[in-house]
Amino acid sequence: MGRILHTYFRSSAAYRVRIAMNLKRLQAEHVFIHLNRNGGEQFGEAFRAINPQALVPVLSEEGVQISQSLAIMEYLDEVYPQVPLLPPSPADRAFVRQLSLGIACDIHPINNLRVLKYLTGSMEISEEKKSEWIAHWITLGLEAIEAQIQQRGRTGAFCFGDTPTMADCCLVPQVFSAQRFNVDLSGCPTLTAIFNTCQALPAFAAAAPSRQPDAE
Repeated sequence: MGRILHTYFRSSAAYRVRIAMNLKRLQAEHVFIHLNRNGGEQFGEAFRAINPQALVPVLSEEGVQISQSLAIMEYLDEVYPQVPLLPPSPADRAFVRQLSLGIACDIHPINNLRVLKYLTGSMEISEEKKSEWIAHWITLGLEAIEAQIQQRGRTGAFCFGDTPTMADCCLVPQVFSAQRFNVDLSGCPTLTAIFNTCQALPAFAAAAPSRQPDAE
């Protein structure tokens, strides 16, 4: 096959890429990097040689090696333009990127596993305070995404239009994470509706954490 995806079932970033690849009907050999086992397999010498950031996902194919989920999705969109993840208009593409970055860069990183472990470890924050932290930043971030979509005048079933885009690839793992941590999403009815629409599609359903071979 020649295409390898280093992934972990519960990683939101890897989840985004799995959705994107499913939408484009692209297959890959999955190499599973367990982020908790033995202190985190991502910190091992073998994986650090692949990605010094010690983060998943990493996509490798034909001598090309890319980390960072949005960079991977944009690469896939340029190399495999069928089933595009970005709309044709520059302004519309910018809007989809805006939503995607709002999730992938502003919400997800401060609730990522390594941040949460630092909070409860070195910072000695209680599990209760950690839950408050998670809920605060997810709620703040998703309500802002909700407002942006409403302000622009949403049309269609997804974040933009009637076909999934990169924004939906980012949204679904973030809403999944919110539900996992019991975050109240009553202030995000539009995003909840989009999430439910996406979940009914095979490309999204097959990418879900519970459907992955390394799921626990």
